[in-house]
Amino acid sequence: MQQRPLGHSPLSIAPLAFGGNVFGWSVDERRSFELLDAFVDAGGNLIDTADVYSAWVPGNRGGESETIIGKWLKQSGKRERVVIATKVAKWAGQPGLSPVNIRQAVDASLRRLQVDCIDLYLAHQDDASVPMADTLGAFARLIEAGKVRAIGASNFGAARFADALAVSKRHGLPRYESLQPEYNLVRRGGYEKELEPLVRRENIGVISYYALASGFLSGKYRSGADLAKSSARGGAVKRFLNPRGLQVLAALDAVAAAHHATPAQVALAWLIARPGLTAPIVSATSVEQLHELFGATSLQLSDNEIAQLDLASA
Repeated sequence: MQQRPLGHSPLSIAPLAFGGNVFGWSVDERRSFELLDAFVDAGGNLIDTADVYSAWVPGNRGGESETIIGKWLKQSGKRERVVIATKVAKWAGQPGLSPVNIRQAVDASLRRLQVDCIDLYLAHQDDASVPMADTLGAFARLIEAGKVRAIGASNFGAARFADALAVSKRHGLPRYESLQPEYNLVRRGGYEKELEPLVRRENIGVISYYALASGFLSGKYRSGADLAKSSARGGAVKRFLNPRGLQVLAALDAVAAAHHATPAQVALAWLIARPGLTAPIVSATSVEQLHELFGATSLQLSDNEIAQLDLASA
């Protein structure tokens, strides 16, 4: 599978990333290992997690996803075949982007992941209480110490992300080489209006999350009755059950039928074809589901089909 460069960093990634938020939540350790093996064997390499995953599960404290990935890395011997991305700032146990917190959080993540170096370390959210130069300086020291290869940001607005890039340039500090925004066929405006022109101009790698809009773009949820299929996702999907959302599903159905594909594969292929987007993040709870999603990487949409989807989701 052809890999794509991530900004100006030394990293290259396959056009589909695996979201580790399910580890320690909707899949146990054994199933997590199976999914990670299947992901790498299919040609994927970027595994995305965070220190806060999966603290929201009753009985969890946070760090469970990193811990499972670390055990898998040790058992599988596949460290050299993967790019590990994790994040700091959202976990109540180690919140924010102060230099002290970043220094403590990275060491804890390294221990849980059982690695010497994190390939991509992201600010999970903005922290306006800390001067940008202080945060970037802390990340710079991690790179100098060999604990991190490249840095990125998640959930930053365009103005703050542009400010971060300017501070990096002005002070000679490492810049955020990737951005992780929410982006999919039913949530386009926030990214396309301000972030997309910026990241394309600055050659920033984009790794988007909620690629299937909490499962809505899989086509499994088409009525209020369908929401009961998943207690975890039903609430998140309900907001898309409107005329525009159903119009998007109809367009996905039409394109999928022409390719003997699934709506999920088409929705991901649309993202993969988007100029400037490096890879969408997907999650799966079964190997069969993961294999289906990987079908998107070989699905070539025509210009007319992309325009059809653009129009339906405008």
